[in-house]
Amino acid sequence: MEEKLSRAAKKLTSSPIQELSHLAQRCNAINLAEGFPDFPAPLHIKNAAVSAINSDFNQYRHVQGICDHVSKMVKEMHGLDIDPLTDVAICCGQSEAFAATIFATIDPGDEVILFDPSYETYEACITMAGGIPIHVALDPPQWTLDPSKLLSSFTDRTKAIVLNSPHNPTGKVFTKDELETIAGACRSRNFLAITDEVYEHITYDNEKHISLASLPGMQERTIITSSLSKTFSVTGWRVGWAIAPAFLASAIRNIHAKVTDSAPAPFQEAALTALGSPLEYFESLKRDYQLKRDYIIKLLAGVGFKIQFIPKGSFFLFAELPDNYPHSDVAFVKKLILEAGVVAVPGQGFFHTSLLSNEASNVNIDYQKRYIRFAFCKSDATLATVSERLSKILDSEGLLALH
Repeated sequence: MEEKLSRAAKKLTSSPIQELSHLAQRCNAINLAEGFPDFPAPLHIKNAAVSAINSDFNQYRHVQGICDHVSKMVKEMHGLDIDPLTDVAICCGQSEAFAATIFATIDPGDEVILFDPSYETYEACITMAGGIPIHVALDPPQWTLDPSKLLSSFTDRTKAIVLNSPHNPTGKVFTKDELETIAGACRSRNFLAITDEVYEHITYDNEKHISLASLPGMQERTIITSSLSKTFSVTGWRVGWAIAPAFLASAIRNIHAKVTDSAPAPFQEAALTALGSPLEYFESLKRDYQLKRDYIIKLLAGVGFKIQFIPKGSFFLFAELPDNYPHSDVAFVKKLILEAGVVAVPGQGFFHTSLLSNEASNVNIDYQKRYIRFAFCKSDATLATVSERLSKILDSEGLLALH
């Protein structure tokens, strides 16, 4: 009966990363793979959710106050004027907001530009909509955008560019010049821009997140997607949003209504408390994560990883394998699980082989199997335990000795 599966379902296959996740569970490995915190969410937000449940906010619900808060936030952060009544669609997390955006804008055969490496959900959504993902490689080790690569990726079928900044998996924050390049292409060729800005409040070293929509001529062609998940350590609550011109926001809202109808009612209520958090909350969030970033960098560099790029945002470190390790990222992570009891994500899951043919023929892409993504959104106790476990598998020079 497998022939009854749709073409889209057949394309969505399991990966070696999922197999490693099962191995990690069997070995009770410390999870530095998945991008969610293992420490408690803020108490005032949890109390708001409990209060909402006790107040019987348990049915389908649209909490307009979220739209009001989001409108105020983008005005303060980016100077954008949006109408909270028409320009915001509440969804079940950023993932649904992104998927609904793709289904609202992409027809079969439309091409969508993605920057490589990229979060795998983007490609999956585009493929399910019948679109064609076109990957433009960022240049390691600083993951810079080469304008010529971007320009050569366009065809008469290109419809949109997807931008994730701060970036998963690298922690890159796209520079103003890079944003200008992307914006210029969108304006001159009438492309849409779809942004994933879930790490908008997690930046380091005084780096400022700039939304692509804030550049001249971009608000009318940009759909911003974001959520509560990363900023407030509630990845399981599934409250997110899309911000777009009214006709696009309406289409996204209609798709959301047909698919899930409503984001979780009590967590929408709690979102009002979260989004109303004082400035000090957001400042302490950055400080705390920067300390964790610095800790994991020192730890991994000390045992032999090559850290050529310091993340400026998100809560991931994309570390290059030690020079003396001859095998692939997948093999390394498997050994890391079995010998150290620690799991991370092999970088190849974020890279794609469907680069432009002329690009792939001229560029060595062996680096795609030399990176490991570590999530440092973990408690200090967890990170200390990782350090302790790694210390037990070091050679006489203090470097990792995986057999």
